Amino acid sequence: MNDHALDTPFGFTVAHTEPGGRARTGTLVTGHAVVETPVFMPVGTVGSVKAVTFEQVEATGARLILGNTYHLYLRPGHELVAGFGGLHRFESWSGAILTDSAGFQVFSLDELNRITEDGVEFRSHLDGSRHFFSPELSMEIQLALGADIVMAFDQCAAYGADPREVERAVERTTRWLGRCRDVFGGRDFRSGWERVLFGIMQGGVDPALRRRSAAEIVDLDLPGYAIGGLSVGEPTAAMHDTTSLAAELLPADRPRYLMGVGFPNDILAAVGAGVDMFDCVLPTRMARTGTVLTRDGRLVIKNRTFAEDHGPIDPECGCPTCARHSRGYIRHLFQAGEILGLTLATIHNLHYYQELMGDIRAAIRSDRFAAYAAAATGRWLDGERARLDEVAGRRRPRGG
Repeated sequence: MNDHALDTPFGFTVAHTEPGGRARTGTLVTGHAVVETPVFMPVGTVGSVKAVTFEQVEATGARLILGNTYHLYLRPGHELVAGFGGLHRFESWSGAILTDSAGFQVFSLDELNRITEDGVEFRSHLDGSRHFFSPELSMEIQLALGADIVMAFDQCAAYGADPREVERAVERTTRWLGRCRDVFGGRDFRSGWERVLFGIMQGGVDPALRRRSAAEIVDLDLPGYAIGGLSVGEPTAAMHDTTSLAAELLPADRPRYLMGVGFPNDILAAVGAGVDMFDCVLPTRMARTGTVLTRDGRLVIKNRTFAEDHGPIDPECGCPTCARHSRGYIRHLFQAGEILGLTLATIHNLHYYQELMGDIRAAIRSDRFAAYAAAATGRWLDGERARLDEVAGRRRPRGG
């Protein structure tokens, strides 16, 4: 398989910023694709976007996906993937790939890990075997996978952690970033395209630590920066406030990536703060449990109320699932345990996010993002409240 490398240098250009605001459109040029921002990246955890083919992913308009370093290291192994010519050829994906550093996954193992200055010792969730990740190994794995964008190895502190622990995570993240840069910068790339390293800001919801982390990582003058350590249990308002501050602290001429945040209202708030890139497992994970997304909130398609519903999941959606299939049919597939139900729901959810980002970019270009975001957020939250009220009504005890 030809990996369709463009043989172009990495670059990011801000095309338009809404007057009086921070929402912006841009172009991200990688070795495999030219990507319009703001962009949402589908997550291909173990070399696949679950339940769909890469042709189906590409048909949604996605040109940049995320690969998971931790999972690909454990299975099938980065050296095996390198033997196929890298992840692009291994999974037959012609677009761009960003790989995470494995930091979040390793630290989320909680009691299964032990953190030192050298790195993290952890047990595999697959078989309990012991492994050790260092910043250097994270770089080695990601370079072997052949990612276009490589993420630095960082330490993510849990929400509610002791303030000193959060501070130590910031300090260690900075030191590890320096080690990542040393390995990355000294590598002789023979891949045929340029790969770049992004740094990650930490600091929890503490403004002072966010400022410190930003100053330290920006000092290294990297091609892009990510906002890490959010969507880990903090209140929505704290997430939005921290995102707004963090984006303002990062260079305006570099892409800003908010890691792991995926609810539409959170994306809209972050775009308004000047964020350019997003990823989340939410669209695929929800689809596999029978939850689909609409402009009016989520629908649990397995619910009995949709059994005789002849309409599409979302009348405003242009995806193949909505063009051809009814809610009633998709519910039937889930009830019957048919794999096709997971595929159709996943196709719809992936399209939903690509359409959302397209609408966002169009609104920014026409200088109406603030109004669009307010209306879209209100509609989403109204739908979510109505869904929760309906669920509460079904659970309410009857009789006197």
